[in-house]
Amino acid sequence: MAYTINDKCISCGACVGDCPVDAISELDGKYVIDPDKCIDCGACQPSCPVDAIDA
Repeated sequence: MAYTINDKCISCGACVGDCPVDAISELDGKYVIDPDKCIDCGACQPSCPVDAIDA
């Protein structure tokens, strides 16, 4: 199951550079993870300063 970004997201973009498959992008002012690209590696989770990324 792909990781998701919840409503706590502050749109800082810290997670974007940590995704090895470029699955994270900005959509309507919030960041989202493309479930078709996400490989469930969890690399994005530690970089989020507000714990907005759920497994």
